Amino acid sequence: MILVNMPGSWSHVYAPLRHAKWHGCTPTDLVFPFFLFIVGAAMAYSFRKYDHRLSPAVIKKIARRAALIFVIGLFLNAFPFHKPFSEFRILGVLQRIAIAYGIGALLYLSLPRTRLIVVSALLLFGYWLLLGFGRPDPFALETNLVRAVDLKILGANHVWGGFGVPFDPEGLLSTLPAVVTVILGALTGRMIQAAAQLRSAVPRILLAGVSAIILGQLWGLAFPINKALWTSSYVLYTAGLAMLFLAVLLWLIDVRSYRRWAYPFVVFGMNPLFLYALSAVWVRTYIYLITFETADGTAMNAYKWLYQSIFVPIAGPLNGSLLFAISHVFLFWLILLVLYRKNIFIKI
Repeated sequence: MILVNMPGSWSHVYAPLRHAKWHGCTPTDLVFPFFLFIVGAAMAYSFRKYDHRLSPAVIKKIARRAALIFVIGLFLNAFPFHKPFSEFRILGVLQRIAIAYGIGALLYLSLPRTRLIVVSALLLFGYWLLLGFGRPDPFALETNLVRAVDLKILGANHVWGGFGVPFDPEGLLSTLPAVVTVILGALTGRMIQAAAQLRSAVPRILLAGVSAIILGQLWGLAFPINKALWTSSYVLYTAGLAMLFLAVLLWLIDVRSYRRWAYPFVVFGMNPLFLYALSAVWVRTYIYLITFETADGTAMNAYKWLYQSIFVPIAGPLNGSLLFAISHVFLFWLILLVLYRKNIFIKI
């Protein structure tokens, strides 16, 4: 997402590094659901020490972690504190992760596997019924129920405006199907744990992934695949792809022991929350807190100055924009490499 979120110019971005304009799914639209999926898969392992059972201690741990992630998300929305509260966005990526993790963890620990699957199915079908019936053009940007709920509860000034109208892609109602993304990851994690040998889990995950992709695409004919609405078809489609990726990685890394190539990703993966927060603060510091004076005497923020002065002369507008993003990916990797070698892992 650093590669996606930090182009030198938003006017010059290769198509795979953009979100779908509305319906549809690009490679960029896979990152967020993949992260929620792997949160669920990791959750299945972390709760083994509690025997996968709900207890006051576990509830306290879940609530604390969800609250901290939510608060960090609020801080990133506010930084560098240049907007009044009347224009403050309440929801966001980390806020969705916090809520989806919290609800998903409680459901996972409260329900046996069969009931968990039934509840997940009811959430997906219920969400489809809520959005799809009783409204004109129910899946359009301006007339969907997700937007109506957020406008009613949060108000137009407290939701995202990046689509040209007040609409939050991390809305309250659309977080419900995102909970299922976490649960599907947790169920996959349990599938791996239950396998007699890790090798035998790979074809099962592949089969489940292919099935989910097909179901998602078929459902998409009636309920379009859409990240901004986090539609039920999008949940199945992206979870299926996540299963395929996970199965391939299990085969390569754990079964075949081809591990050295993955080292750069391990460095990233050991401090993901810190990296996400750091990149957001870094970008906004560039844009809002550091300025340069150009030759004609006008002020230019550091982000634009760096892109136009360094990267455009090297590679042109489009490739310079990509090079700007790649350079920051490498810069942040070097920072995390220092932490990794010092065994500093920032967790909450």
